[in-house]
Amino acid sequence: MPFVTDADDVLAAAIGRAEAMASRDEHSLRELLHPSFCWVSHKGDWFDLESYLDSNRGGSNKWYGQVLHDPDVRVVGDTAVLRCIVTDRVDVGTGQPETFTMPMTQTWVRESDRWLCLAGHAGPRLMGD
Repeated sequence: MPFVTDADDVLAAAIGRAEAMASRDEHSLRELLHPSFCWVSHKGDWFDLESYLDSNRGGSNKWYGQVLHDPDVRVVGDTAVLRCIVTDRVDVGTGQPETFTMPMTQTWVRESDRWLCLAGHAGPRLMGD
């Protein structure tokens, strides 16, 4: 049985977050987000937990998937920072999925033996996509 590190667990949680967004599974997404969650989008929009969930539930964006490229997870105690490049497939309300590639940073905290996303930032979009 392979040894699983905290970094592996954080990465698995981040992938679970992406899958919950793509499947519009609000319950699973909420379970992965800290009650004090906040996010800054690649356009500079600021979200708290409820506005973030609202934007994924009823907003014009429809997620098809997110791939994390070259993830780097740094764990210190019960806090972790994930940095990577993401490729998102999203319909932003045009009826056609678009591809967005950009850097992303997420901060995760361990509470009750599970990792919760406390904060994140994506962007800016990289040229060429």
